[in-house]
Amino acid sequence: MRSIVKALLFLVLIVLVGFTLVINEDEVPTLPTTDAEEISLETKLPNFDPGLIDYIDLGTMKASWYGPGFHGRKTANGEKFDQMSYTAAHKNLKFGTLLKVTNPINGKSIVVRINDRGPYIEGRDLDLSKAAAHELGLMRRGIAKLKVEKLEISGLDEMVTN
Repeated sequence: MRSIVKALLFLVLIVLVGFTLVINEDEVPTLPTTDAEEISLETKLPNFDPGLIDYIDLGTMKASWYGPGFHGRKTANGEKFDQMSYTAAHKNLKFGTLLKVTNPINGKSIVVRINDRGPYIEGRDLDLSKAAAHELGLMRRGIAKLKVEKLEISGLDEMVTN
């Protein structure tokens, strides 16, 4: 009788540990919270006019994400890869290009900066950092078709020098 109770307790323990691992699978360390006003373009560039942003539709791209195995390694543009930043890899977009990426399933959008090359898996167009994928709700599925728009900011050089 005692061995049956021990076996049942052992099974319950394994189920609980397994359940905990499944729950924690999509957790990403949270980014430091900042006052949204502090990081707005209007604050950083007091002369900024939102009407100066043009959104150029690049269509739908098949995106995946990468992170843990590459964190801290050099990206193609020479900077250290930070899986908790909003960056992405693309095969040929210019480094520094800003993209507004939207998940049509949940309507979430973010802006990422191209700092790396890839993805190197056939049929994929964009590799997002772990933080970007988490924000868009892609962690579990891993791959999604996203709406992509290129941001072009007119007169940015003049605003920065003033």
